Amino acid sequence: MRTKNTNTLTDEQNVDAIKEICELLASVDDEKLIQDFFQCLFTKTELKGFSNRWHLVKELDAGTTQREIAKKYGMSLCSITRGSRELKQENSAFSRMLDILKKQKEK
Repeated sequence: MRTKNTNTLTDEQNVDAIKEICELLASVDDEKLIQDFFQCLFTKTELKGFSNRWHLVKELDAGTTQREIAKKYGMSLCSITRGSRELKQENSAFSRMLDILKKQKEK
């Protein structure tokens, strides 16, 4: 019989950890350090998923259809639809990050 793992973090602990990581990333002005940190923090599979999510947001913003994105990245339409919904929200974090990216590319 399996026993329940009672050592899992609470939702509050997870939120605190994510907030802490975000604060660290916002304070670091060293792209290589952040890349190294991600390599340590995530498995190759997790990094691929992370990367694919960002690709899908950029593809949606560029007007690529959901079916084209699904085919190109091997993603489910459910995942893409979720990204599309998030992108369409007023004052979306996706939209704000894309705006920052576009401004950086203009330089």
